[in-house]
Amino acid sequence: MMTEKYVTTRITPLESLDTLSPYEIDKLQDVSQGGLYRLFRQCCLAVLNSGSQLDSTKMVLDKFSNFDIKISQKHRSVQLELRNAPAAAFVNGEIITGIREQLFSVLRDLLYVGTEMETCCPGASESETITNMVFHILRHANAIRPHIQPDLVVCWGGHSIDRGEYDYTKKVGYEMGLRGLNICTGCGPGAMKGPMKGATISHAKQRIKDGRYVGISEPGIIAAESPNPIVNELIIMPDIEKRLEAFVRLGHGIVVFPGGAGTAEEILYILGILLHEKNHNIPFPLVFTGPEGSDAYFNTIDDFIRATLGDEATKRYQIIVDDPHSVAEVMREGLEQVTRYRKATSESFHYNWQLYIPEAFQQPFEPTHENMAELKLMKGQPDFELAAHLRRALSGIVAGNVKEPGIRAIEENGPFEICGEKAIMQPLDHLLESFVAQRRMKINYQEYQPCYRLQPDSQLAEA
Repeated sequence: MMTEKYVTTRITPLESLDTLSPYEIDKLQDVSQGGLYRLFRQCCLAVLNSGSQLDSTKMVLDKFSNFDIKISQKHRSVQLELRNAPAAAFVNGEIITGIREQLFSVLRDLLYVGTEMETCCPGASESETITNMVFHILRHANAIRPHIQPDLVVCWGGHSIDRGEYDYTKKVGYEMGLRGLNICTGCGPGAMKGPMKGATISHAKQRIKDGRYVGISEPGIIAAESPNPIVNELIIMPDIEKRLEAFVRLGHGIVVFPGGAGTAEEILYILGILLHEKNHNIPFPLVFTGPEGSDAYFNTIDDFIRATLGDEATKRYQIIVDDPHSVAEVMREGLEQVTRYRKATSESFHYNWQLYIPEAFQQPFEPTHENMAELKLMKGQPDFELAAHLRRALSGIVAGNVKEPGIRAIEENGPFEICGEKAIMQPLDHLLESFVAQRRMKINYQEYQPCYRLQPDSQLAEA
């Protein structure tokens, strides 16, 4: 039994990032507001803390407050000095290989965004710049695979799910892996780990030796959802909006498992995009699925979508309950349709350039009390714009639940006040209450205190 809690050691990369410039090293060690040290330390701690049962960034940072990381350029390569690192990342004093790889993925992405991406796409519109930035980050991480037909399925779902739901996600991943499909998730535990775990077994059976288990995260969430050990391609995007865009640009279809506020945010993101008139003809398979007994969860989601975005939105997804085989078949057939469409339109297989993403979904949203109170949660606006505001509301709730700045803001100023039209607020209230009742907001659900208050505004006209 391991009794040691912390390890202090030095590590070097196995293959990449052999050299860094003095400027890059200074940037990583810079503790000022404009430096990368805080983000670098937080992301590396998340990687080292894989398997943790804590889903609060603040709690993780407090638990390992003595953790520190230094970087230097030694004779032959880059060297990281870890001080008071979580012992679970080591075996007999040696760092686990997968965790070593993920540490240097963090280093790669933070440096690239923090230095080279500062001058991305001069002269382009803001929306074009963001889309190109996402592409450049993914390409730099070697996530763009141009000579392979569409086979990457994005799996969304909660980190706080029960054992039956987790086992079901493994079965779905297994069935998709048997069909040669690869998996992309948010990289954390629960519904992000299960599909990858299932696919590893079926890939082994099919003798697929280059299976892809892509995990896409961002600095604000990674400590609360530490990368699971199956991820073999970890990518750190600058913020949640670029993380979401990376999912839909890189992936070829999406499977959504039961989850909480974060999963609802992801659903609103993709539906809002697909509802835009410029995307009506673009095939994008989208399946909601869960085990037997999850009918109530998906009925609540479906009712919420109908009440807020309308019946048209429900035509863009399919609900399949307790049938992993059918999920895999629907996704396989959907990807064949994606392949035919991209061939016919001369679109790339590896990055969905044609998908139009309105700026409302691209602009970073800072969930402050003021910004949360100013959300436009009312009917009478285009469906995709309402979806964008609802997405921001859910993003703020996620921040208040698990992200350090959001948690501290709630501690200092109380719950977020979310105001909107009664016709929107009632179904939103019902949705959030169901997440709390089903213990989907946090892993330590016994201690959960809502970080929000919903306030229907009687002055807003009812649609």
